[in-house]
Amino acid sequence: AVVSTQSTGVLTAVEKAGVTVTQVLTTHHHHDHAGGNAELSSLKPGLTFYGGDDRIPALNKKVAHNEVFNIGSLKVTCLETPCHTTGHICYLVEGEGARPAVFTGDTLFTGGCGRFFEGTAPQMHRALIDILGSLPDETLVYCGHEYALQNLRFALHVEPGNVALQAMIAECEGKRERCEPTVPTTIAQEKSYNPFMRVGELGVQEFTACGSDTIEVMRVLRERKDNFKG
Repeated sequence: AVVSTQSTGVLTAVEKAGVTVTQVLTTHHHHDHAGGNAELSSLKPGLTFYGGDDRIPALNKKVAHNEVFNIGSLKVTCLETPCHTTGHICYLVEGEGARPAVFTGDTLFTGGCGRFFEGTAPQMHRALIDILGSLPDETLVYCGHEYALQNLRFALHVEPGNVALQAMIAECEGKRERCEPTVPTTIAQEKSYNPFMRVGELGVQEFTACGSDTIEVMRVLRERKDNFKG
């Protein structure tokens, strides 16, 4: 289970699926991601709560970068991605015959990234470009919020001529009109339209006027996004 604030909703989904929850993956300590842990721990004693930050409620298994464990037949690899918070962890899940999936919390969003609340541009650059950007292109990306259209509007401000971006906006608008989620996307898709994963692209560099310094491009992009009103 990847839990937010509503532990009862998680248990209802688990029951409906006919499975048993034994382990809980928490990306970071913020209430909208970990607020249900304490209640879930009380309702289901004996659960293992994974995370990378001592501020996570009910945490009983602290993990580090590249630490690996199993949930049934699934292999889970912990990826340290500090910046949004100092203890942020993304979880890469792999299983035989299935596409890999990464749960990115508030590090990587559809078309965007998390605010640098407790970190720096070099940290987010490492998280998005070196760590998540090195995952196989087909990896499914399950982010922590439905922010797609807000993020993609900023991305269009950065790269108005990006055809892949224009197509993704149309796709997401259609999904939201039908009350469908825009999640998941893939690493390949994010590389094609997410400006925070495109800091090496000339158009993004020209927008920030930072030249080829991709870390400075990352910093200015986040600053511009924080103040974007479109």
